This record gives sequence, C-alpha cells and structure tokens, in this order.
Amino acid sequence: MPGIINQFSLAYKNSFTGLSRETWLLSMVMLINRSSSMAVPFMSLYMTQYLHRPPSDAGLIITLFGIGSILGATTGGKLTDVVGFRTVQIVSSVIGGVFFIFFSTLTNFHFLCILTIVISFFSEAFRPANFAAIATYAAPGTQTRSYSLNRLATNLGWAFGSSVGGIVASFNYQLLFVIDGSVSILAGALILFLLPALKVHAGVTMEDRADAAVVKPWKDFLFIKFLLLTTLLTTCFFLMFRVVPLFYKEEWHLDEMVIGIILGMNGVIIALFEMVMISKIENKRSPVFYIMTGVLLIASSYLILMLPGLISVILAVLSMMMFTVGEMFALPFINTFVMSRTNSGNRGQYAAGYTLSWSVAQVIGPASGFYLAEHFGYNWLWCLLVLLLAACAYGFRLLGAD
Repeated sequence: MPGIINQFSLAYKNSFTGLSRETWLLSMVMLINRSSSMAVPFMSLYMTQYLHRPPSDAGLIITLFGIGSILGATTGGKLTDVVGFRTVQIVSSVIGGVFFIFFSTLTNFHFLCILTIVISFFSEAFRPANFAAIATYAAPGTQTRSYSLNRLATNLGWAFGSSVGGIVASFNYQLLFVIDGSVSILAGALILFLLPALKVHAGVTMEDRADAAVVKPWKDFLFIKFLLLTTLLTTCFFLMFRVVPLFYKEEWHLDEMVIGIILGMNGVIIALFEMVMISKIENKRSPVFYIMTGVLLIASSYLILMLPGLISVILAVLSMMMFTVGEMFALPFINTFVMSRTNSGNRGQYAAGYTLSWSVAQVIGPASGFYLAEHFGYNWLWCLLVLLLAACAYGFRLLGAD
C-alpha cells in the first residue's frame, strides 16, 4: 500500500511539472475569480428571503444573469483580440466587482434587473480572455494540462465560494455581495501587478494578422459544427447539477446532506485525478477521440439513473463517478481543440464562441430539463439525454474524420 501511495504521489507531482509561471498565475487568478462567485448561487434566495420578492422575480433575475453572460462572452472575446486579454481581465474584474458592491445597496427591482445584466456581462467577459491567455502562455506540449489546471482552479474556487457564501448569507446577505465584489477587484489587481504586459502581440507577424483578418470563427465551418455539438453536450451536462439533485430528493428520497456529498464528489475526483490522467494521455490520441469517449461516459451516467433493483445511494455514487470521469476526458480536450483552430489575432473570438456555448446551455438546459421531467417523468428525460449524447458522440466522431 505505501508503494502505491508513493507512486501516485510521484505521478501527481509530475503532472504539475513543466507548466509555465504565467499558467500558474492565471489559474490562481481564476481560483480567486471563481471564489468571488459566492453570491450567484444565492441570488434567488436573496430576492425571495431578503427582498421578499415572489419566486417569479427570482426566476427573472436568474434568466437575466444568463442573458448578460451571453452578451459578456461575445463582447469579451472580441475585445480580447482588439485590446488584449490582460486588459480585458483587469477591466472586467474591477468593474464587475464595483457593480457587485453597488448591487448590495439597491432594493428597487427594476434597477436590480439592469444591474444583474451588467454584472453578469463583466463576469463572463473575463472567461474568454482568461481562456485565450492560457493558450498563449502554455509551455509547448502542456496546453491540455494547462487547461486542466485552470479547470481545477475553477472547481476549487466555485466550491470554496459557495461554501463561504452560504456561511456569510446566513448572517448578512448584503455583506455577501460586498465580499464578492471585493474579491473580484482583488483578482483584477493581481493580474495588473503580477502578470507581465504581454510580449506576444509584439511577436505577431503580418502574416498572422492577415490570417486573423480572414479566419473568423463564424467562417470556420468545422468549428461551427464543433460548437453546435459542444452546446448540445453542455446542455445535457448542466442537468446533472440542476435537475438530478431534485430527482435524488423526490424519487430516491435522499436527504440534502447525502445529495451534497454526492455532488461534491465531482470536484474532489477532478482535483485528485484529472491532472494525473491528462499527463498520462496527453498527445497520445487525437482530442476528438478523448472527447467522444468522455461524451459516451457522460451518457452512461444518465443511463445508470434508470437502473432498478439496487440501493439508490449506490446508483447515485456510480452515476456521479461515471459522469466525472467522462467530464475529465471531454472538457480539457474540448479546450485543446478550440485553441488548435486559432492564431494570435483571433484567439479571443474563438474563446468567446466556446464560452458562449456554455452560457446558452445554462439558459436553455435547466429550463427544458425541468419542463420535460415535470410533464413526461424523469426516466423519459434520462432516456432522451442518453440518446442525445450518443448522437453527440457520433457527431464528434464524424468531425474527427473531416
């Protein structure tokens, strides 16, 4: 047993070696930036419990947050190619943080609606800029691992922010938004003072700029097909964290603590194993092969939810484990594929296209999932998701043959 532990420790350590200083810094900033998302999970509770608005108003706020995310992803990507990802990350973090603090002082619902769009706009504008920065700063041969480190930071930041947010919200909802905004401003300050002003733009050749003027994401038909498949995947992906917890409660009668532990397994498994796994398989097969494998594993996780005859908590754990392994295969290599289509002049727009697919999925996925579950039942929803993901995997396979 000690030998196995030592081997795993060595593999874990080696999986982090060779990454650039800037990659570590960007992931640290993402950790802080996602930690500042502590207020977002409690938006609906803030509207209903603190401001005493009806649930329909809380639903509108969540929808507006999604709309602002779509606008922010699109604009942030374009600005990344125009003014650079360093500037976009700094400005979006600082301005978004200031508006979050301002949000805590308002009670007028119409102003809150407007401010929700503004906040989500700047929050999401950060992501394509950070995404493009990682591609630029990644050391040769480490791009997928660099994205995995960033995903690790995102997961840890979200978990930490949600936990701290729950504690703060139990005392003072307004303080929650003040802390959230302050941490976001801190993330911008760290980039300003620690991330060097980029030398990459100085190295962009006239040939690169000429290519960038022609190769736009919406003119790259392979990328458009890839983006449509990714949007389908992420739409199905989000239901594991939106609809499935309600299924656990209503159909399998699991209590909240057990549900929380099962959902938390996702982040723990990713933190422990993703970097090691990526370091072992990176550059061994094409990104599309690993993406297709991941999609099929995610489909299997929903298939498990339809199995009868076993203890429900065991099925829930097996489903989450299958889902998480599928996620570890698919998402890092989706990042790699996206950036493989870019050059120095259009990287931000490609990153925006990918980020946009997540924003769209967040808007349409949960709403459609809850509707289908309510009107047709959970098993019909799981069956539909399995079929959609199988079709998605086949689509990625055809894409790899292009």
